[in-house]
Amino acid sequence: MNEGLFFQIGGVIIIAAALSFLVRAFKQPLIIAYLVAGILVGPAFLSLIHETAAFDALAKIGISFLLFTVGLGLNWRRIKEVGAVSVFSGLAQVIFTSAVGFLIAYFLGFDVTTSLFIAVAFSFSSTIIIVKMLMDKEDLDTLYGKITVGFLIVQDLIAMIILLVLGAIGKGQTPVQILSWSLLKGLVVVLFFWLLSTYVVPHLVKFAAASQELLLVFSLGWCFAVAGILTYFGFGPEIGALIAGISLSGTHYEHEINARVKPLRDFFLILFFVALGTQLQLATAAQMIWPIAIFSLYVFVGNPIIMMLVMRTLGYHPQTGFLTAATTAQVSEFSFIMLGAGVSLGLVSPSAMTLAAAVGLITIAGSTYFIKENEKIYDKFRPMFRIFERQRIKHAAKARAAASPDVILFGCHRTGEVLLSEVKNLGHKYLVVDYDPKVIEMLKARRVPVIYGDAGDEDFLQELRVAKTKLLLSTIPDVTTSLELLTYLRAENFKGTAIVAARSPEEAMECYALGAAYVIVPSILGAERFRELLRQNKNQAKQWQKTRKIGKVEAKEDIELDEE
Repeated sequence: MNEGLFFQIGGVIIIAAALSFLVRAFKQPLIIAYLVAGILVGPAFLSLIHETAAFDALAKIGISFLLFTVGLGLNWRRIKEVGAVSVFSGLAQVIFTSAVGFLIAYFLGFDVTTSLFIAVAFSFSSTIIIVKMLMDKEDLDTLYGKITVGFLIVQDLIAMIILLVLGAIGKGQTPVQILSWSLLKGLVVVLFFWLLSTYVVPHLVKFAAASQELLLVFSLGWCFAVAGILTYFGFGPEIGALIAGISLSGTHYEHEINARVKPLRDFFLILFFVALGTQLQLATAAQMIWPIAIFSLYVFVGNPIIMMLVMRTLGYHPQTGFLTAATTAQVSEFSFIMLGAGVSLGLVSPSAMTLAAAVGLITIAGSTYFIKENEKIYDKFRPMFRIFERQRIKHAAKARAAASPDVILFGCHRTGEVLLSEVKNLGHKYLVVDYDPKVIEMLKARRVPVIYGDAGDEDFLQELRVAKTKLLLSTIPDVTTSLELLTYLRAENFKGTAIVAARSPEEAMECYALGAAYVIVPSILGAERFRELLRQNKNQAKQWQKTRKIGKVEAKEDIELDEE
């Protein structure tokens, strides 16, 4: 039996590895390879898996590690940074997407209970896929990145509560007991571990961090201890692992812990998604071709549209709304876990897992391109998204009223906030431009001259008469916005000093080619250091010409180092 299990696991890993090369060549997430491997080793093709109980146990460990690392990446303190928008957008996304999804499932012939499970399961977006893509793009600290992480935290908390309720149903509790006793226990557990994560865990982690090996052992022990305790009290290992990860997030060592646990997680995760792929029955999928196609289209198109409408209601700029919405175009790992729990309880038809696996394959593959190219897609279809901008005429009127200041600062988030004090000290008439409603309200409360606007909108730039400005500072790291701004200034024969931002030295060189006096690249120059440059150079063109030469040299040197 042991040798049989060894060869089964070995065969699965070999097939998954071979498929991973192919998937990587198409720049897709490796989860696609794991799901396809599961289809191949399942009963429809090779039928390699016979020790199903062992694979189920390993898959459960994979789920636990997955949710543990998800929890590590979901610093609950971040939700304060974007406040109510995260809570409102997370709740609204789940509610409205579930409502529409339920109607679609019901009219496609699923029974009421299965329709409800499918609708709720497909309303969640994949934390793993989204956070990984945002990290790759270095967008986690952007406005839309913060909002996205915020609503993912909210969605994961909702999923955690749903799993809690399902666990109670599995124990035969009545709806009244579920809504009272189980949820009360959940609130107590959340409060208890919040207190632990605030006052106890940081000290334990700090002691364990003296040894990297001890830090790994402590993290694994903490994961299994919390998961075991919560399982004993009826919550299940999935919820326990997620809470264990969240309780360690926000410490100074969560990244180190994640790096140590990641190899173990990836191994067991392969087995989890392979086991999931085995549930995709091709014969059943062939009979469900229309539901698969319709739900894939709904998740890929409907989810983003609903999120854009939510962001419009909250008053955010169409670009922020679109970039945030573009992250929601796939199903979540929680979708599979939730439907699997429903199937095991006999509440959901097993065909729902086939539907979820097929929709997951399609939407995860498509959404990776959607997130990666979100800014280019928005720029291409920008005119279409103006219907999502509130009070455009009013904003244009305000731009005309505030036109031609001596200094304009586009973007007042982290870098812009640092520079704002120095801009005030220049002693010139200045104006801050941002499209985050929260920033606008905060600056108005501080009596800072600020208006709502988009640095990439030529009509707005024309109304603001930016070409007459002496010093223009843009801290927006989106190179497309920087290039559009510089192109507009060149066309208008701008005589002042233009300073923009970019994410990489290569992008910085593109900006220099279009006439930027200096390009802020966070990986090379921090906000504090640039504030010193601004203090030294002020609005003196000759001084900025000297600094420009230094900046170009630094960018070229950084490019050469990357090439080496």
